[in-house]
Amino acid sequence: MTYARVCPRGQPATIGNTAGYFPTLRTHCAHMPIELDKLDRRILAIVQKDVRRPAELIGAEIGLSASAVQRRITRLRDSGVITAEVAVIDAKSVGLPLTLIVDVEVERERPELLASLKQWIAAEPMIQEAWYVTGAGDYVLIIVARDIEDFEALMQRLLSENANVRRYQTRVTLGTIKRGMLVPVEPLAE
Repeated sequence: MTYARVCPRGQPATIGNTAGYFPTLRTHCAHMPIELDKLDRRILAIVQKDVRRPAELIGAEIGLSASAVQRRITRLRDSGVITAEVAVIDAKSVGLPLTLIVDVEVERERPELLASLKQWIAAEPMIQEAWYVTGAGDYVLIIVARDIEDFEALMQRLLSENANVRRYQTRVTLGTIKRGMLVPVEPLAE
């Protein structure tokens, strides 16, 4: 199976090699982070909720022309503040009704072993989110699957292809209370 790779805006999407499936999104920016003014923050708050909203409507809401809004959005994309523009899909609707939270513990934290595991995780499309964490486990993975057998096959691949994985602990979600993609963008203090 081949998966398309999601890239930051301005970089071509690729099909084929899934290494770097979820790129480190800020690596394409070689300059310092930009200062966000009040208008930038208002634009971000709006486009997070509806990226397809026309610049004319955004401008009317915040008091800018459509071209000024477009220039600001382009600057926010180019600087890496806006990292991607994607459709959020309901996993159940595409045959992936099972969501699991998995804590993964590794044997050793040698850089080359961790790098190999991180590449494996990034290339696996069933893994929706992956966090390197403190505490009892080393990683927390959010996984979607068709069924328990699908999940078990994934975990068998994880163990067989990553000898550094000591163990994992799984929690099956019973329901979703909140699933967020919106980053709170606080207005600047006046």
